[in-house]
Amino acid sequence: MASWYAQLWTSYFDDMIAAGIAEEAARANIEQNRERLFVDDRLGPGQHVFDLVDGGADVGTLWLAEPGIADPLAWFVYDIVIDEPHRGRGCGRRAMEAAERFVRESGGQRLALNVFGPNTVARNLYESLDFQVVAQSMAKDL
Repeated sequence: MASWYAQLWTSYFDDMIAAGIAEEAARANIEQNRERLFVDDRLGPGQHVFDLVDGGADVGTLWLAEPGIADPLAWFVYDIVIDEPHRGRGCGRRAMEAAERFVRESGGQRLALNVFGPNTVARNLYESLDFQVVAQSMAKDL
């Protein structure tokens, strides 16, 4: 869990920068999320982090959150990471399918997530799992 937490913010920052978000805005976003979702760098209430295992090997991590104020019906995928050596083998698909089962078994009705535009591999996976675009944010550098 400690290694996941340490890497989480670095990866999130890198993804925001790759998507064209300014460094200052990315750092502010991370601080807001840390304050909102964690207490003393520990998961707050309603947060679930799962180690992903395939064939006995650790292959990644999945972070789910129970429904919140913004959408009282939607559980949220905050992070899913498949470690580099295990990518392209269906681990992400199986993890998302397991997340759907977990949410259903927990009484959930919807699973939501955000994905950055440049992450075409993840976008293709989510679309193949029947996730639908609910909103789209666009920008153009001038």
